[in-house]
Amino acid sequence: MSRLRVFHDTNGGEAVKTTSQHEEIARELRAVGVRFERWEASKPIAPGASQDEVLAAYHDDIERLKREEGYQAVDVVSLNPDNPDRAAFRAKFLNEHTHAEDEVRFFVAGRGLFTLHLGEEVYEVLCERGDLIGVPGGTRHWFDMSEAPYFVAIRLFTNPAGWVANFTGSDIAGRFPRLQAASPAAPVAP
Repeated sequence: MSRLRVFHDTNGGEAVKTTSQHEEIARELRAVGVRFERWEASKPIAPGASQDEVLAAYHDDIERLKREEGYQAVDVVSLNPDNPDRAAFRAKFLNEHTHAEDEVRFFVAGRGLFTLHLGEEVYEVLCERGDLIGVPGGTRHWFDMSEAPYFVAIRLFTNPAGWVANFTGSDIAGRFPRLQAASPAAPVAP
């Protein structure tokens, strides 16, 4: 289930707001300029799927977004807990950074934790299958996939180079909760 928790940026231990209601998450994020929508993730894609498989399955949705928003680059992040490079891949996204352009992710399987540092607040957004999040360029943020990643996300960018991060040098990300691996007793739906 998708979730939003809002913290003051000096206290990662106590959320000042928590909701799992999708409409409320979307409303709260829209108020701070972040796009959050529920989309149909109906194609049978599992973590570990190749980029070509994912792009082919969601071709029409991707092309529509490219036409509507002017996105020029598309890629796929697809990881499962057995990926030998998972720790290095996770570390790449765990520090606060920005992008010069908008970053959009559509989760077609699994889950990931997007954390946005907006003013004096930190918005922790647990994204799951069917969630689309659009982070405006210049927004300080980080992303966690847990120690045992299980997700497939389509990423869209206006920059033809794709994912280009500008790290802030702040240690804030280390002071906020990380995504815990899904329990084997309660697997995440593909």
